[in-house]
Amino acid sequence: MQVKRLPLERALREDAAVPSFELPHNLLWALDDDEDAAPARRAWMAKLPSIVAELARRWSLDVGRPFDPGGSSSWVAPVERAGERLVLKVGWPHFEALHEADGLRAWQGAGAVRLLDADWVGDTRALLIERCEPGTALSRLLAPREQDEVVARLLRRLWVDPPANHRLRTLQSMCDAWADGFEARYAAAAAGGLRLDPGLARAGAQLLRELPAGAERSVLLCTDLHAGNVLAARREPWLLIDPKPYVGDPAYDALQHMLNCPPRLAADPVGLVRRMAALLDLDAERLRRWLFARAVQESVGRPDLRDVALALAP
Repeated sequence: MQVKRLPLERALREDAAVPSFELPHNLLWALDDDEDAAPARRAWMAKLPSIVAELARRWSLDVGRPFDPGGSSSWVAPVERAGERLVLKVGWPHFEALHEADGLRAWQGAGAVRLLDADWVGDTRALLIERCEPGTALSRLLAPREQDEVVARLLRRLWVDPPANHRLRTLQSMCDAWADGFEARYAAAAAGGLRLDPGLARAGAQLLRELPAGAERSVLLCTDLHAGNVLAARREPWLLIDPKPYVGDPAYDALQHMLNCPPRLAADPVGLVRRMAALLDLDAERLRRWLFARAVQESVGRPDLRDVALALAP
């Protein structure tokens, strides 16, 4: 793996516009994890030095070294502008995070980092956002049950009405796409036998398509809120970063936190559902069906979720 990556790293670091340009480890690892998109990712990463240099000129930024290991879909670094300590986020174009700036504008810093500016460089989206300090992730600071409480308090604040005339996509559109993708992966996994019972697979895909339409209300969703995306800050104790905004059923928004708690999910998925439903004042049965559907959808790539799906099956 290292031999394959070194030429790209060397080319980037020798770019004349940003002589000391660095790539965080997770962005490099993503080349292996996303084989289908690897050529496009590699081409985008090769342009990163000039993109960052252009943004530094455009926004008058002094750019620091990127956060490492960083994320798998963005180049993110601390920056300063006229003495103000901020963060520059340059994102790999992918459909889930398309409207991050729209969501941050709608929240206006209430429970989420503030957005100061956003712009495009070609097809690359760049955000200039508030810097969380000390910036330690919730997942590293509090015990799991305390994390539940912080996540629930944030979600309750972030579930606001979508802005008027918004461009945000619906949860229905994402779930339909995920159901289609799951069915294709499930069919491809048939030869190895490493998949759920066909009846459970059909039930999960069907629920993914049906649940969004049955919501009693529609709110602005984070869709990727978990303890790794909540940072300690000074302006507020905890702030959300890296949302992937959609509009739809608030019950959906509890899922990523639960999916990011593998030991608890494996030990007692029903108990975890009941706890989060109580903290969020959600219907526990509806949340259970949502978690079952997502466990099914993720089960081809995450074998640990097959037993979770069995435990939660309707």
